[in-house]
Amino acid sequence: MTAPEELLHQVWGFAGFRPGQEEIVQAVIAGENTLAIMPTGGGKSLCFQLPALCRDGVTVVISPLIALMRDQVRSLRAAGVEAGALTSGNTESETEDVFAALDAGRLKLLYLAPERLALPGTLPMLRRVGVSLIAVDEAHCVSQWGHDFRPDYLRIGELRRTMGVPLAAFTATADAETRAEIVTRLFDGVEPRTFLRGFDRPNIRLCFAVKDSPREQILSYVKLRKGQSGIVYCGSRSKCEVLAQALREADHPAIYYHAGMDPEERRQAELRFQQEDGLIVVATVAFGMGIDKPDIRWVAHADLPKSIEGYYQEIGRAGRDGGPADTLTLYGPEDIRLRRSQIDEGAAPLERKEADHGRLNALLGLAEATACRRQVLLGYFGEDSGPCGNCDLCERPAKLFDATEAVRKALSVVLRTGQRFGAGHLIDVLTGTPTSKVKERGHDQLPTYAAGKDLSKPAWGAVFRQMMGRDLIRPDPEQNGGLYMTEAARPVLRGEVQVTLRADTVEKASSYVAKVNTQLADDDLPLLSALKAKRRALAEAQGVPAYVIFPDRTLMELAEKKPQTLDEMFGITGIGVKKLESYGEAFLQVILGGTAEMPSPARRKLVGREAGAIFDRLAETQLALSRGEDGTGKYLSCTDSTLRQIAERRPASLDELYHVQGMGEQKVERFGHAFLEVLRKA
Repeated sequence: MTAPEELLHQVWGFAGFRPGQEEIVQAVIAGENTLAIMPTGGGKSLCFQLPALCRDGVTVVISPLIALMRDQVRSLRAAGVEAGALTSGNTESETEDVFAALDAGRLKLLYLAPERLALPGTLPMLRRVGVSLIAVDEAHCVSQWGHDFRPDYLRIGELRRTMGVPLAAFTATADAETRAEIVTRLFDGVEPRTFLRGFDRPNIRLCFAVKDSPREQILSYVKLRKGQSGIVYCGSRSKCEVLAQALREADHPAIYYHAGMDPEERRQAELRFQQEDGLIVVATVAFGMGIDKPDIRWVAHADLPKSIEGYYQEIGRAGRDGGPADTLTLYGPEDIRLRRSQIDEGAAPLERKEADHGRLNALLGLAEATACRRQVLLGYFGEDSGPCGNCDLCERPAKLFDATEAVRKALSVVLRTGQRFGAGHLIDVLTGTPTSKVKERGHDQLPTYAAGKDLSKPAWGAVFRQMMGRDLIRPDPEQNGGLYMTEAARPVLRGEVQVTLRADTVEKASSYVAKVNTQLADDDLPLLSALKAKRRALAEAQGVPAYVIFPDRTLMELAEKKPQTLDEMFGITGIGVKKLESYGEAFLQVILGGTAEMPSPARRKLVGREAGAIFDRLAETQLALSRGEDGTGKYLSCTDSTLRQIAERRPASLDELYHVQGMGEQKVERFGHAFLEVLRKA
C-alpha cells in the first residue's frame, strides 16, 4: 500500500497534511467508525478521499447536492483519481460510464445522494461492487437541530448496519445537540472515534460595520476587490436583484441567485459561478451549500445573518484554498428588529424561540464586540485564543465609553412611555425634540424629557442599537415593534451592573473595510494576472471551472516563487503528478516568458521524483565521457529511455547494468563505473 503521505504529495500536490487531518485519515484507513467536526475549508473531503485510495474496495460517499458531487468528482479526475457519481442529473452515457468503471474494478469513490438509498436496486448494487467504507459528507443533515435536515439521511445508519462496513461522518456545523443526534442516527448511539477540530480559519479577515448608505458600502468594498470571485448575501430576493444590477452598472460581472428563480436559472447561475473567474453572485442563503469553489476571495453580508452558526458557515465559503480572504458584515437596528420579529412570530415552541434568541444574541455580541472578533467568535464555539491580528478591531481598536448612565436613561424612557415606542420616538424624548407625537402623548412632561441632551441623535441611535445587540431591549411584535425591556436589563437599571459601549460605530464605515487581504508583493501581481489568463484559457477550452486547473493559492505561489523547471514546479502546493503532466509546461512558459526548454518525454516522467535528479547526474556524466576520458574516443551515448531505466532501477553492479535495455558491452565499459558511482552517491 502506498503511504498516505506519498499519495498526498503525488496526487494532491501537498507537502504535508493540514492541522488535524492526519489523525483522521489514519483512523479512517484503519476502518474505525469516525466522526470529524472540522471548519469549512479545513480539508474535510481529503479525509475520506485519501483513505479511499489506501483501502481495498469502493468508498461510497453520501453527499447532499448534485453540484457538490459533480464538483468533487471533476476535481478528483483532474488529479488522476477514478471517481464517479450516480445522480438524477447524469446523462445516460455518464451513468453507463460509472457502471462500467465499477464493473471493471477501477472506481475508488462512488458518490450518491441520500435519496438514492431509497431505490430498491441500490443496496444489491453496493454489495456487488464491493463497498468497504461509507463516508457521509455534511452529516449535520441527519439532525433535526442541524441547519439542513434531510429525511433520507436517516437511511444511512441502516445502510451501515446492513453492509457491515465502517462509516466516517464529516461536518462543519455541529453543536453539542447536533453531534448527539448524529451519533444516535448514524452510529446507533455507540460513540465513534470523534475528532473535534478547531474552528479557527486564520486566513479569513473578519470585519463588521454599521449600515450607513449600505449600497455604497458594498460597492466601495467590491471596487477594492475587482476581479476577485465573491458572494454578497442579502436578506431578500428583491434586494439580490437590485444589488446585482447596481454591481453590473459599476462594471462588475455579477449575477443574482434566490429560491424564487426557475430551477434551470438557478442551475445556470451555479454553473457560471463555478466556471467563470472573478464572477460575483448576490444571493440569499439559498446559495452556498455544495459550492466547493476554493478560490472565493471574499464574502459580504449586506444584511445581518440569522445566527452565529449561519454566519460562520457562510463566511467559511471564502478562502477554502487556505489563501487570504476577506469578509464584511453590515448591520443596523432594522436588521435586529427583523431578526427578533422573525423568531417571535415563528411557529416554533417557546423553548426553541429562546434558543434562537440566544443564537442571535451571540451574533450581535460579535457585531458589537469591543475587542478581537476572533476571540469572541471562537469563544462561542468553546475555544480560547489570543488576539488574531486579522480583524478590523485588531487593526483599529474600538473607542469605548462608560455608557452606564446613558443606558439607564434609555431604559427609563422605555418604561415611562409604556414600552410601546420605537427608538426614533424615544430619542426625540431624550433629546428634548418637541415633535407633535411627543406633545400629543404628553411625553414632554416626563422626567426623562431632554435628559439626554448631552448626546447627539446619531449617538443615541448607536446606544439603542447596541442595547438591542446586548439584548437589554427587544422589539415587541404585538406593539408594532415598540421596544420593551428584558430581564437582563433590570440589574443595569438598578445600578448594579456597569455597561461599556462603543463610541465609534456611528462613523463612516468605509474606513473599516479599506484593507484588501493579500500576501503577494506588488511586483508579482502582473505575473499572477498572466497566470490567471492562461488558466482561464485552459479552463474554457476544457469546459471546466478555472480552479479545477489550479486554485488561486497555487497561482499565487507560482507568481511568488517563480519556478524555473518542472521539478521546481512540482514542489508548489496543489501541483501533483497528473496536473504537472497536464499543465506544467503551459504555466512554466508563462513564468519564463515562452523561453522554457522542456525536458524529454522520458525525463518528464521522473519530474518531482528522486529518480529525476539521478537522471540529470547520469546525463551529465554521460556527456562528460561521450568521447572517453581523454576526449578522443569514438562518440557513444545512451538514450533518455535507457537513462530513465537506470535511474529508476538503480543497478548495483556492472552485470546488472549490462542487462538494462539499451546498454551493452561498449557502453558498460565506457560509462559503467561512473554510472555506478552516481548511483552509490544517490
